[in-house]
Amino acid sequence: MKKYKITLIPGDGIGPEITEVTKRCIEATGVKIEWEQCEAGIPAIEKFNDPLPRETIESIRKNKICLKGPITTPVGTGYRSINVALRQIFNLYACVRPFKVYQGARTFYKDIDLVIIRENMEDLYAGIEFEIGKPETLEVLETITRLSKKEISRDSGISIKPISISGSEKIVRFAFEYARKNKRKKVTAIHKANIMKFTDGLFLDVSRKIAADYSDVEFEDRIVDNMAMQLVQKPQKYDILVCPNLYGDILSDLCAGLVGGLGLSPGANYGDDVAIFEPTHGSAPKYAGKNVVNPSAQILAAVLMLRYIEENIAATKLEEALAWVIKDGKYTTYDFMPEGTSGKSTTEMGEAIIKRMVR
Repeated sequence: MKKYKITLIPGDGIGPEITEVTKRCIEATGVKIEWEQCEAGIPAIEKFNDPLPRETIESIRKNKICLKGPITTPVGTGYRSINVALRQIFNLYACVRPFKVYQGARTFYKDIDLVIIRENMEDLYAGIEFEIGKPETLEVLETITRLSKKEISRDSGISIKPISISGSEKIVRFAFEYARKNKRKKVTAIHKANIMKFTDGLFLDVSRKIAADYSDVEFEDRIVDNMAMQLVQKPQKYDILVCPNLYGDILSDLCAGLVGGLGLSPGANYGDDVAIFEPTHGSAPKYAGKNVVNPSAQILAAVLMLRYIEENIAATKLEEALAWVIKDGKYTTYDFMPEGTSGKSTTEMGEAIIKRMVR
């Protein structure tokens, strides 16, 4: 039997707990993995005085595959997002986030099965920012005023929104190829081209041109604010949404709300030769060490990882076991229960999933 060497980053907050349960679930599928455990975020600062140590980067570069737990990102100050940094270091240009209703989840919806494919490298998340009051910021403001004839208040911070033809072509083509490979029927391009004509307008123009190469897949486009309404009213009409970076992030959380929360929302980040799999929720430090948090998003990220390494039987086995436990409802965590009702522990839910697989 083949054995895989994969980088494992437990993360911080609730990360180590849900990662340990996920490891045990993967082992129960029978797939053989040698984990190379590395640190990032708060544990890495404590150990290396660096939120993203060189050892962690080199492990991912060598192994090409990483399963990662959630990592705390300070709000407003401190180090920038480790998630964004990893995507940029390894050119993980495509973020894939599937959203599916599992019977037993707390949601008003049913029959949702859609995928957001988000461009990861450009847009406002490119991290090109100029801090208020700095000399270089004033220089940028003066340049903008000179070129655009529009005055910007001198007490402004500036973020730059780059969207390129090459980046747009890459993510839109990825979306159509994903549709073909996974027998999906429709791709919807998301934009605000009615207002941002030279950035979102470019993304829309590229999307239309790429769509012409895929006559077997239906194509349409939606303005992002209208798309938010459409997803709340009739999400079953949509299949794959291909989005610039910021819109993909925002709509991902909306879709998570449709299917029962971020605890059921995994993510995969793909480059040409490296892939990182993770839950899309945060590190929830107030729940750290309490053994009460839903591990489903991390387990579903492992399902995506197993499919990536073409262990499809194991992936289906794990996903079906998780779906059965959610539907059964006897061994789920508090967020599956009626409001104010306590549920089982993270560990107990993991054990129920394993028991279902090895029965």
